[in-house]
Amino acid sequence: MRTTLIAFILVCIGISATAAERLQYHEIQVDDAGHIIPWYSPDLGLSYDFCIRSVWNFWNRMEYCPNGVRYYLQHQVWKPEHDPRGLGGDQLAMALSSWSLLYPYLGDDQVVENMKYMADFALRRGTSSPDALWPNLLYPYNTELHSGRLDGDMRAGKGYLQPDKAGAFGAELVTLYQITLEDRYLDAAIKIADALADKIQPGDASQSPWPYRVHAEKGGLADQAYAPYTSNWTGALRLFEGLINMNRGSVDRYRKAYGMTVSWLKDYPLKSFNWGPFFEDIKDYSNTEINADTLCWFILEHPDFDPEWKNIARGILDWSQKQFGNPNWSQYGVYPINEQTAYMVPGNSHTSRHASVELIYADKTGDDANKMGAVRQLSWATYMVDYDGKNRYFHDDVWLTDGYGDYVRHYLRAMAAAPELAPGGQNHILGGTSTIRNVIYSADSIRYETWSPNAIETLRVAFEVKSILSGGKELSRLNSRDELHEKEGFTLNLPGEARGVLRVHHISSNNIEIIRIGLE
Repeated sequence: MRTTLIAFILVCIGISATAAERLQYHEIQVDDAGHIIPWYSPDLGLSYDFCIRSVWNFWNRMEYCPNGVRYYLQHQVWKPEHDPRGLGGDQLAMALSSWSLLYPYLGDDQVVENMKYMADFALRRGTSSPDALWPNLLYPYNTELHSGRLDGDMRAGKGYLQPDKAGAFGAELVTLYQITLEDRYLDAAIKIADALADKIQPGDASQSPWPYRVHAEKGGLADQAYAPYTSNWTGALRLFEGLINMNRGSVDRYRKAYGMTVSWLKDYPLKSFNWGPFFEDIKDYSNTEINADTLCWFILEHPDFDPEWKNIARGILDWSQKQFGNPNWSQYGVYPINEQTAYMVPGNSHTSRHASVELIYADKTGDDANKMGAVRQLSWATYMVDYDGKNRYFHDDVWLTDGYGDYVRHYLRAMAAAPELAPGGQNHILGGTSTIRNVIYSADSIRYETWSPNAIETLRVAFEVKSILSGGKELSRLNSRDELHEKEGFTLNLPGEARGVLRVHHISSNNIEIIRIGLE
């Protein structure tokens, strides 16, 4: 129940009992019940906000390599002496994913500029040729470290790519287009979608609709498939969905590919729980949490996926917690999440991801049974963040996937699902059902636009709200979330919710203005 979580937060504030055990960078802090709380402050929102800002600032300040390219475009691990490994497979798509949520949270135009910088680099220097058999798809790796080009796969070598990572990158290009309205991002997304739609196969228990690794230049699907199976197709689904909703590209082909992908997911991984590989540095076959919980997130956001969406989502979450839950910190009431069967080590990204999906599940279904455990998982993952924004995988390296792009988004999604976890006394857009752009925070108002005129946003506001305008029209205050989903208007300070939780539903305009009391 939301009131229970609010009470939990209030109990935590002002309580900081230092335990002897050290977790990564910090000594473990606990509440009166002995349960883990964040290291930075017993105030959950303040702590999560600190980690989000610190991680972003570390990324944004990261140095250039000797060839003039930013470090995070050529390396998967940050080290002061510069790690010799190249890019992480989904590193750019993950960062774009997190920054698209971070931008409305902060309203900082530097976030969008960083997104454009990464996308432009990849599109200029990292895709297969238009005449390749797998054309216009992102290569995930730079086989020559400081060549300034992406040209292959970390394990398979030059000329190989991962279609699942290309699909995720395409989905983020759609979002970037909706933020910037710059056509090159939409054009590139359409090319990726066309290539994937052209290459899709029905799949079976041993082969997914697209292979996990493939050589972009060789002929014949059997010759190209270096690794035939993964279930990481949420990005491809989002790419097709985004273009279908905008009626751009080959919509009929995208609908067919979308349907084939959903059918395969239902027939195979959702029955076998064989989720398959994700990580480019693993040579042997491995079952991964990220594929499972990412699909669970997608299903929760798309209840039309299946009439049994609640049970399907619960089954995935229970499986991943049972398979990957780590008991080493159970005395603190928390079970962080191990990465994969080939590397059973708990991670900042995996633990925060699972926690965010549990919180989304609670919000969508009203079942709060695992909510407190999820909050403690978020708190556990804060210990991976140092004061300066280094975010280190437990007893491992500062991975620029796990610690950055695949970290920030989970805290922001968690706040959107449970706004009481956002920092009080600050103004933040936490999330929405449509892409958010042109955000302006001021002392007297919050202004923003959404891609779709019909959308719902969740915020936490620090000032007293005088009025909310949609396209200049004042919205009415509503009495419940059920009413909010049925008609245009807003809810604020509903019973059982934290103060300042604001939800806005607009139908006819994508221009929103929230005005503070006292502004004449």
